[in-house]
Amino acid sequence: MDRTVYMPKPVGTLEDPTTTLRDLMLSSDLTFLMEAHDGISSAIAAQAGFKGLWASGLSISSAIGYRDANEASWTDVVGVVERMADASGLPILVDGDTGFGNFNNARIVARKLKQRGASGICLEDKGFPKMNSFVGDRQPLADIDEFSGRLSAVRDTTGPDFVLVARTEALIADHSLDEALVRAHAYAKAGADAILIHSRKSVPDEILAFSKEWNNKLPVMIVPTKYYRTPVAEYRAAAISTVIWANHNMRAAISAMRQVCDRIIQEESIAGIEGEVATLDELFDLMNYGELAVAEDKYLPQAAHGHE
Repeated sequence: MDRTVYMPKPVGTLEDPTTTLRDLMLSSDLTFLMEAHDGISSAIAAQAGFKGLWASGLSISSAIGYRDANEASWTDVVGVVERMADASGLPILVDGDTGFGNFNNARIVARKLKQRGASGICLEDKGFPKMNSFVGDRQPLADIDEFSGRLSAVRDTTGPDFVLVARTEALIADHSLDEALVRAHAYAKAGADAILIHSRKSVPDEILAFSKEWNNKLPVMIVPTKYYRTPVAEYRAAAISTVIWANHNMRAAISAMRQVCDRIIQEESIAGIEGEVATLDELFDLMNYGELAVAEDKYLPQAAHGHE
């Protein structure tokens, strides 16, 4: 069977990514962050050409077998993010949920993420433990002053270089646009670098209304999981800073693995699917096995290669 040969793009320098998260967020053009949840999904996103990653709480939790309800610990998340940074060399905005507790937990998580290679953290204004935004009807929001304290604690701990995004769930929780704006203003005052406004509706009307009223006081980030039919031209026209494709690597992996497992168990063979999955050479290229071979020649004694 003929198949298209996948030619991977170089990942880049791990220690010094060519762009930072802040550069992307403040760019005059619309920025796209791709979801990733482990080393290999991060490498794939980098080689596809994405300039930054979203370390999704939903996807990371799912990948390690937990629900997106703070069942995965902050140490679980920090460990995964470290692998993502090593594998991609890209700026990573981490979905920090609510900060895994009060202000003290939030600043510990942020400090550890910064140490492990993350470029920023996004905190949402709900209590701990949180529930995924699309589960249930009306989720309680955190007190504005208490959540502002969480943000301030992170800002004071990590300094100005680490990006702090405040995510308001006001619209998710069926509150008014005015409530979302009040919260956004408070979070900007507390030290947030950007506001993520979230919605569960299938059209972007309330998101666009927020952006218009907010009027670029800080960059606005969105997650169009539900209003996915909206052309990105509308986001550019509304001066949205960043679009996050928040869970699509995970959902693609589920679909692909399910199809392969079903085929193999039905056919009792891998012959039928061999032409439909990545080759081993593609996997080796993705994970830079060639670099390892070069390193062996450089660092291992000749005797280790069978030379006299």
